[in-house]
Amino acid sequence: MSRPLQVVIVAGSGRRPSRTLGLLHAIAAQLGQHLVIRTEVVALSDLGGQLLSATELAQLPDPVRQKIAAIESADVLVAGSPVYRGSYSGLFKHLFDLVPQESLIGKPVLLAATGGSDRHALAIDHQLRPLFAFFQALTLPLGVYANALEFDNETIISPALQERIALTVQRALPVLQAVAATPVQAHVHV
Repeated sequence: MSRPLQVVIVAGSGRRPSRTLGLLHAIAAQLGQHLVIRTEVVALSDLGGQLLSATELAQLPDPVRQKIAAIESADVLVAGSPVYRGSYSGLFKHLFDLVPQESLIGKPVLLAATGGSDRHALAIDHQLRPLFAFFQALTLPLGVYANALEFDNETIISPALQERIALTVQRALPVLQAVAATPVQAHVHV
């Protein structure tokens, strides 16, 4: 018997509207077509100012600590960032600097990124995967990269991008179905 998966969307954009947030919502919607999910959003556009003054978890206000606790307790993360000069945003990195190092061990992470052009597409494999490898998280087989021409504000207008999202979710399903089949009390990240 499957249980609902707690999916936490982590959007690394510091502003709204955000193509990154639109992409992450589309990925979560595609997951929801195959699995029973509950989603929570951690949007850096909502947290930026509260994050910047903290260099350790204890310095954060309670609402931000609750968002980090959501990241820690998620069954799966759908994490993405806009790409700036070949890498994820500094605010995205700062958020993960505050996430306890052991809390993501074995956690499935579906990666996504957005950028102005396709020149930044390798940021998923060369920037995001190493970040989550440090945490010993389980990055899922495919990530989704989208360029600015595939959106109208936060709305995806590219059929090719929709196909990439569907393929990425399809490849992630075996892992996520196994997580959903694991009872909550026995679900341990190893």
